[in-house]
Amino acid sequence: MQIKRFLAALLATAALAGVAYAHAPDGTVKPNFSHEIPNVPGKSLVAVEVTYPPGGATAPHRHAQSAFIYAYVVSGEIQSQVGDGPARVYKAGESFYEEPGAHHRISRNASKTQPAKLLAVFVVDTGDQPLTTPDE
Repeated sequence: MQIKRFLAALLATAALAGVAYAHAPDGTVKPNFSHEIPNVPGKSLVAVEVTYPPGGATAPHRHAQSAFIYAYVVSGEIQSQVGDGPARVYKAGESFYEEPGAHHRISRNASKTQPAKLLAVFVVDTGDQPLTTPDE
Protein backbone atom coordinates (compact mmCIF):
# COMPACT_ATOMS: atom_id res chain seq x y z
CA MET A 1 0.00 0.00 0.00
CA GLN A 2 2.85 2.39 0.81
CA ILE A 3 4.49 1.72 -2.57
CA LYS A 4 1.20 2.59 -4.30
CA ARG A 5 1.02 5.88 -2.38
CA PHE A 6 4.65 6.62 -3.16
CA LEU A 7 4.08 6.01 -6.88
CA ALA A 8 0.93 8.17 -6.83
CA ALA A 9 2.89 10.98 -5.15
CA LEU A 10 5.71 10.59 -7.69
CA LEU A 11 3.24 10.79 -10.59
CA ALA A 12 1.58 13.83 -9.06
CA THR A 13 4.97 15.53 -8.69
CA ALA A 14 5.78 14.80 -12.33
CA ALA A 15 2.37 16.13 -13.35
CA LEU A 16 2.94 19.30 -11.34
CA ALA A 17 6.30 19.77 -13.05
CA GLY A 18 4.41 19.66 -16.37
CA VAL A 19 1.99 22.27 -15.10
CA ALA A 20 4.86 24.50 -14.00
CA TYR A 21 6.62 24.29 -17.36
CA ALA A 22 3.62 24.78 -19.61
CA HIS A 23 1.37 26.99 -17.58
CA ALA A 24 3.50 29.92 -16.46
CA PRO A 25 6.52 30.67 -18.62
CA ASP A 26 6.12 34.34 -17.63
CA GLY A 27 5.45 33.63 -13.96
CA THR A 28 5.92 30.94 -11.36
CA VAL A 29 3.97 27.85 -10.39
CA LYS A 30 4.26 26.41 -6.91
CA PRO A 31 2.75 23.02 -6.04
CA ASN A 32 0.23 23.45 -3.24
CA PHE A 33 -1.54 20.10 -2.77
CA SER A 34 -1.90 16.68 -4.39
CA HIS A 35 -3.96 13.76 -3.12
CA GLU A 36 -6.03 10.89 -4.44
CA ILE A 37 -9.73 11.33 -3.61
CA PRO A 38 -10.51 8.27 -1.46
CA ASN A 39 -14.25 8.15 -2.13
CA VAL A 40 -13.87 8.74 -5.89
CA PRO A 41 -11.64 5.93 -7.15
CA GLY A 42 -9.30 6.93 -9.98
CA LYS A 43 -9.54 10.69 -9.29
CA SER A 44 -7.08 13.06 -7.65
CA LEU A 45 -7.14 16.63 -6.44
CA VAL A 46 -4.11 18.69 -7.51
CA ALA A 47 -3.65 22.35 -6.60
CA VAL A 48 -1.01 24.84 -7.74
CA GLU A 49 -0.38 28.52 -7.03
CA VAL A 50 0.27 30.55 -10.20
CA THR A 51 1.99 33.89 -9.63
CA TYR A 52 2.22 36.42 -12.46
CA PRO A 53 4.56 39.42 -12.38
CA PRO A 54 3.14 42.75 -13.55
CA GLY A 55 2.08 42.30 -17.18
CA GLY A 56 2.85 38.56 -17.05
CA ALA A 57 0.91 36.10 -19.19
CA THR A 58 0.87 32.52 -20.39
CA ALA A 59 0.47 31.19 -23.90
CA PRO A 60 -2.92 29.75 -24.89
CA HIS A 61 -3.18 26.16 -23.69
CA ARG A 62 -5.39 23.17 -22.94
CA HIS A 63 -5.51 20.99 -19.88
CA ALA A 64 -5.79 17.21 -19.60
CA GLN A 65 -9.03 15.83 -21.02
CA SER A 66 -9.98 14.53 -17.55
CA ALA A 67 -9.28 17.83 -15.73
CA PHE A 68 -12.04 19.96 -14.27
CA ILE A 69 -10.37 23.13 -12.99
CA TYR A 70 -11.51 25.63 -10.38
CA ALA A 71 -9.43 28.84 -10.29
CA TYR A 72 -9.55 31.29 -7.38
CA VAL A 73 -7.85 34.70 -7.60
CA VAL A 74 -5.85 35.11 -4.41
CA SER A 75 -4.47 38.60 -5.12
CA GLY A 76 -4.42 41.16 -7.89
CA GLU A 77 -6.49 40.82 -11.05
CA ILE A 78 -6.39 38.04 -13.65
CA GLN A 79 -7.76 38.33 -17.17
CA SER A 80 -9.03 35.00 -18.47
CA GLN A 81 -10.84 33.68 -21.51
CA VAL A 82 -11.93 30.05 -21.67
CA GLY A 83 -13.22 28.61 -24.92
CA ASP A 84 -15.43 30.94 -26.92
CA GLY A 85 -16.59 32.77 -23.80
CA PRO A 86 -15.84 36.45 -23.31
CA ALA A 87 -12.52 37.63 -21.89
CA ARG A 88 -13.12 38.74 -18.32
CA VAL A 89 -11.07 40.27 -15.50
CA TYR A 90 -11.39 38.48 -12.14
CA LYS A 91 -10.41 40.32 -8.95
CA ALA A 92 -9.09 38.92 -5.69
CA GLY A 93 -11.79 36.74 -4.11
CA GLU A 94 -13.46 35.87 -7.43
CA SER A 95 -13.27 32.55 -9.23
CA PHE A 96 -13.91 30.78 -12.53
CA TYR A 97 -13.79 27.23 -13.84
CA GLU A 98 -12.70 25.27 -16.89
CA GLU A 99 -14.53 22.21 -18.18
CA PRO A 100 -12.45 19.14 -19.13
CA GLY A 101 -10.68 19.72 -22.45
CA ALA A 102 -11.46 23.45 -22.50
CA HIS A 103 -9.22 25.82 -24.45
CA HIS A 104 -7.74 28.48 -22.16
CA ARG A 105 -7.16 31.26 -24.70
CA ILE A 106 -6.12 34.06 -22.31
CA SER A 107 -4.52 33.84 -18.88
CA ARG A 108 -2.65 36.93 -17.74
CA ASN A 109 -2.13 39.52 -15.09
CA ALA A 110 -4.51 42.38 -15.85
CA SER A 111 -2.13 44.87 -14.20
CA LYS A 112 1.11 46.22 -15.64
CA THR A 113 2.21 47.46 -12.17
CA GLN A 114 1.06 44.91 -9.56
CA PRO A 115 1.66 41.13 -9.28
CA ALA A 116 -1.26 38.69 -9.28
CA LYS A 117 -1.76 35.19 -7.90
CA LEU A 118 -4.34 32.47 -8.46
CA LEU A 119 -4.92 29.03 -7.00
CA ALA A 120 -5.77 26.44 -9.67
CA VAL A 121 -7.42 23.27 -8.36
CA PHE A 122 -7.60 20.29 -10.70
CA VAL A 123 -9.95 17.33 -10.29
CA VAL A 124 -8.21 14.90 -12.62
CA ASP A 125 -7.79 11.23 -13.41
CA THR A 126 -5.00 9.97 -11.15
CA GLY A 127 -1.76 9.90 -13.11
CA ASP A 128 -3.18 11.81 -16.10
CA GLN A 129 -0.43 13.94 -17.59
CA PRO A 130 0.60 16.30 -18.86
CA LEU A 131 -1.92 18.46 -17.06
CA THR A 132 -1.21 21.43 -19.34
CA THR A 133 -0.28 21.52 -23.03
CA PRO A 134 0.52 24.84 -24.76
CA ASP A 135 -0.95 25.48 -28.22
CA GLU A 136 1.42 24.77 -31.07
